[in-house]
Amino acid sequence: MRILIKKILFTIAAVAMSPITLLYFIFNMVLKGDALLSGFSQFLCLIPGKLGVYLRAGFYRFTLTTCAPDAVISFLVLFSQRDTQIESGVYIGPQCNIGKCKIGQDTLLGSGVHIMSGKGQHNFSDLSKPIKDQGGSFEKITIGSGSWLGNGSLIMANVGNHCVVAAGAVVINDVEDYSIVAGNPAKVIKKLDE
Repeated sequence: MRILIKKILFTIAAVAMSPITLLYFIFNMVLKGDALLSGFSQFLCLIPGKLGVYLRAGFYRFTLTTCAPDAVISFLVLFSQRDTQIESGVYIGPQCNIGKCKIGQDTLLGSGVHIMSGKGQHNFSDLSKPIKDQGGSFEKITIGSGSWLGNGSLIMANVGNHCVVAAGAVVINDVEDYSIVAGNPAKVIKKLDE
């Protein structure tokens, strides 16, 4: 019964958000790019409580590459890239910044987690140019299913299935399935039994 009620609430939220979603698609015809999604994200992240969770899910399920209707996207979560996939059962804690990524089913993100679009977003090899003018490349990061990313972790590489990333860890290299990582840079401190 509880699952049915949640499905009904997520459907109502999607309908309630339809004017804002339509406005997004109208603006998208003129203002192509990720900056538009980022602007809408900054507005929507300010809606508090459960109402905000349902309304954000109602918007992002149509504007991101994939967003499961039951995804929990908490207060002050910002998205910077449209090419983002959020699978079923995902929980994204408050104050997260989410770049270009795929977050697998039943994964938990603590507060203040940053998933960056890879390690190469900024080039800085030309000393005659400001870093902001040197460009960079965006990579789609994959977070596996059933993983848990602790508060304040920074993710710049892929994280496997059923992994634990300790609070404050800085992931710069891919993490294998069933690993617990911690530190800066993050290193495997334990393997979980499959």
